[in-house]
Amino acid sequence: MTKLVMTEEETMLADMARGYLDGAMPVSKLREMRDAGSTHNAATWKEMADMGWAGVLVPESAGGSGMGFAAANVIAHEMGKTLAVSPFLSSAVIAATALRQVSDARAQSALAKIASGEATYALAVDEGIKFNPESAQMDARGDGNGFRLNGKKQFVVDGAMADRLLVLARTSDGLTLFDIPADRAGIDREKSNMIDARDVARITFEDVEATGEDVLGAVDSAMDVLRPALQAGQAALAAEMAGLSAGAFAMTVEYLKERKQFGVEIGKFQALQHRAAHLWCEIEVTSSAILNAGRMLDEDPENAELAVSLAKARATETAILAVQEGLQMHGGIGMTDAFDMGFYMKRARVSAEWLGDYSYHAEKVANMRGF
Repeated sequence: MTKLVMTEEETMLADMARGYLDGAMPVSKLREMRDAGSTHNAATWKEMADMGWAGVLVPESAGGSGMGFAAANVIAHEMGKTLAVSPFLSSAVIAATALRQVSDARAQSALAKIASGEATYALAVDEGIKFNPESAQMDARGDGNGFRLNGKKQFVVDGAMADRLLVLARTSDGLTLFDIPADRAGIDREKSNMIDARDVARITFEDVEATGEDVLGAVDSAMDVLRPALQAGQAALAAEMAGLSAGAFAMTVEYLKERKQFGVEIGKFQALQHRAAHLWCEIEVTSSAILNAGRMLDEDPENAELAVSLAKARATETAILAVQEGLQMHGGIGMTDAFDMGFYMKRARVSAEWLGDYSYHAEKVANMRGF
């Protein structure tokens, strides 16, 4: 039976991560970066890499710690509490998991660069308004011994600053995943202004050359490599959203203790106590779902899809509830930019769409449960 409580090692990792993030990446840092028009702090990412976070899913043989998916989720959860901005999900989780599916020397070298913080990745999958990788239509036409990539990708998180791109494209008999440098000739990256102050780009590919060495995995078999990477990313994103929910909840509870109405702290009003208790219960149940997803990815990855989709669906629903309740209980002042609750709301809205929204994952859960 899967153990749905954190181990001693995971608790220590969470405490360490929280101590670092509270000092280096508080919400005020996100505000500072937004006001400066910045979406990436290279120095902070280097510090995270030095602490081993960038290599949490990289095998020890490639310079990582190989701690596993549950540990990656612990780190992501703490990042969510302070809305820390970093390429952790794109590089350390999604790209590292994809590269782990391939055993050649090039993949091992790429993993080592991720672990050291030397290389960052972005996943270029989305083309339409909703997440649906299997329907990708970007063209990868055969050209001699290689390919020519033509098409557009949107909502590429970390796409404006990444060193390399994992690009999903359609080849003659299926989908193929390419690992190519982001500055290759024919690639045009347009940075988008995201409401949550996170790096995202629209990317156009025009006759971009790709060789056989750029193929990650086998031609026409992208999902063999990409599916585990997507599941890892979805689980870690769910963990980040659960951390976001916990951060918004903590901020709301503090406000309930401080704000007075008719000479009484509003936290003493029974109606608000009931709403806060309900939100706390939702956060706890979601945290259990995320722990289960991490355990399944570590122990039984072939059968982890249900646990992962359940975690992402619940995390989305809980995060939206947390920010809505936070705004409601703060009153009108919660809508102003002077209060940080708005940052949590914006991050929740963006994260809800990335890697599949609630409907996408709820439908997967329903199908797998036979409904």
